Amino acid sequence: MADERDLLPPPGAGGRRRRPRYELLGCGLHGHHLVGTDAARVRAEDALLVRAPADGLRWHRCLRCDAWLPLRPPPHPGRDVPPGRDEITLPLRGKPLRDRYVLRLIALDRLLHFLVLGVLAVGVLVFADERARLRAPFYRVMDDLQTGVGGPGGSGHGLLGELGRAFAVQSATLWRIGVILACYALLEGVEAVGLWFTKRWAEYLTFVATTLLLVPEVYGLMGSVSPLKVLTLAINSAVVVYLLVAKRLFGLRGGGRAEAAERARDVGWETLERVLPGPAATGPAREPS
Repeated sequence: MADERDLLPPPGAGGRRRRPRYELLGCGLHGHHLVGTDAARVRAEDALLVRAPADGLRWHRCLRCDAWLPLRPPPHPGRDVPPGRDEITLPLRGKPLRDRYVLRLIALDRLLHFLVLGVLAVGVLVFADERARLRAPFYRVMDDLQTGVGGPGGSGHGLLGELGRAFAVQSATLWRIGVILACYALLEGVEAVGLWFTKRWAEYLTFVATTLLLVPEVYGLMGSVSPLKVLTLAINSAVVVYLLVAKRLFGLRGGGRAEAAERARDVGWETLERVLPGPAATGPAREPS
């Protein structure tokens, strides 16, 4: 057991600490992570996770947020005693849990890119395949519109003007554009899946792909400035900085070894022993409302 001077306050009980508690968010979304709720009896060596005072209730410690919850013993136990440490998979907490939430936010952004680019790619490829059949109806509609407004003025502007220029593009160019959009959509989809499951290779792939995109985004801002362009550049820049610094890519700040050591420190059993158990675990028990 850790020395009393090394004990840490449980999440949510850190006084003036303003750091967000991702453990509390995780338990709010997925429920508390308890063990031994189906055990017939509790042993003294289970006190780190389960305690059984003499009042008939048991106090179970959440392995994610360290809250102690009172539960009645199970009427039909599924096992004799709570599982041992070798049977328990500890949930993420601390910085690894924070990183998972951030990576999944980036994954949702990449999923949105995948959907938009996929629709564009399908639209361009279908248009390239059906352009010959659509050409005659399109120009017939254009002639009717021009006749209705009294002349050809304005036909080169707006959506109709863009469609007219699309019909003038060579078919090979349209096919190339459609294939490029489809490949880019596939890349974004692979990034989304890898980041959602917090794969290391996906972090590198996202960093390289996003960094390459910063060049045309900066170039586009030099031509014209719009809120969407500025927001896109800001998001992608933040993603690049986060992946490089916080995820220690390319050996920065100790690289993967330092991240693995940090993960072991935040998620291991030693962390549970360093966190001060809640007073509910040792004080008088009350029946939960």
